Amino acid sequence: MGNSRPRKRGADGEWPGIWSGYGKLLKLSRERAGLTQQELAEALGYSCEQVASVEQGRRPAKSALTEAAERVLDAGGALRVLQDEVDLAKLPSFFQDFALIETEAVSRFSYDPLLVPGLLQTEEYARALFAGHCPPLDEEVLDQHVEARLHRQKLLTRTPIAELCFIVGESALLNPVGGDEIMRGQLRRLLDRAAQRNVEIQVMPANRGFHPGLNGPFVLLETWEHQHVGYVESQEVGVVVTDAAQVSAFGLRYGKLRSQALNVEESARLIERLAGEA
Repeated sequence: MGNSRPRKRGADGEWPGIWSGYGKLLKLSRERAGLTQQELAEALGYSCEQVASVEQGRRPAKSALTEAAERVLDAGGALRVLQDEVDLAKLPSFFQDFALIETEAVSRFSYDPLLVPGLLQTEEYARALFAGHCPPLDEEVLDQHVEARLHRQKLLTRTPIAELCFIVGESALLNPVGGDEIMRGQLRRLLDRAAQRNVEIQVMPANRGFHPGLNGPFVLLETWEHQHVGYVESQEVGVVVTDAAQVSAFGLRYGKLRSQALNVEESARLIERLAGEA
């Protein structure tokens, strides 16, 4: 016991191994270039403390730092190729398995009754959600979660293109998370995303009565290899569903939800009215 080392604390306990691996590679590249931490920091436009934290694996590198380091250190893409994994490790541990599967989606269908889906959130809306986390998050962890959520949104504009369908409960659009101004910005973001040809957004009216979504939110996804996967989450517990019968049931329920929700045009008009743009 006397030789035990203190635990390295990160977003979910241990600092992720990929952060440490990235940091060691950054240090090696810096030393090969004959630069001190201070000299590299000045060349990148960061503080020496920030560079030291990344090298020690105590802080994840942001994309901007990676791109700058690639240029300054002539790293040949060695740092850039790790960035997606660095960003993935910023996500809560319960969500990481599904987030990795999500990057391979050719289609993704989701139902969210109470909140705007993470892939459609503005930075301000996402930050307001994480700021209300119970128990409270450290400011640095909060920033990491916001960065990771925004990073996931690359799926919306990725090549090859993915087919994305979102059914959002009307209650999610009426609840002013973060305040009225943040919510108006969020509603405008929904309209912008709905204009993309690979994105469909439908609203489930609050007074629809019974529908299959009353049991809670879920996601139905198809990968590049045409594997169908489901995902359910509640109170920071996430479950990836691969059983064929269960995934098939998700598909049947989603089909009914699409038929009971407002269609795409009706949904856009409702969102416009709520955003004050009608």
